[in-house]
Amino acid sequence: MAMEPLTVIPGFGVFPPEHTCDGADRSPEITVLGILTPYLAIVMEDLDASMGTFTHWLAWNIPAMEKIPGGLPAEARLSEPVAAVQGTNDYGSTGWRGPCPLRGETHRYLFRVYGFDRPLDLAPGSDRIAFGRAMSDTIPQYGEAVAAYGRTADVSPSRC
Repeated sequence: MAMEPLTVIPGFGVFPPEHTCDGADRSPEITVLGILTPYLAIVMEDLDASMGTFTHWLAWNIPAMEKIPGGLPAEARLSEPVAAVQGTNDYGSTGWRGPCPLRGETHRYLFRVYGFDRPLDLAPGSDRIAFGRAMSDTIPQYGEAVAAYGRTADVSPSRC
């Protein structure tokens, strides 16, 4: 069976500060079109982190829906505003942690959305490695989107 595409729309190409460490650090609303499976999973990663790909968010067993709500609580198991299980990000915490590159740097962030025919058998709070192992060899649906975020360099007042 060929993998069917998903269209992933975070609603921005550059992160608004509210979704980053410079703002409220709220997960964004994600629009997913073309869903043919009953469950979704999301991974958001920093592609430009100095030590390699850095995972900011893992969520799975989300019932298929066109709009995944923003502002999800940082809990391992959610029932509101949507049912979901969240994993441990590379900060060591559960749930969403938004972009926070070093000052003066701009990074690219990849949203990966997977469609599954059944819930993933994966414990709440699992990490990216366990998530990868829990995915079956055949992923029925997949889509991705990229957004950027940059932080301006600190500017010290000149001493004249």
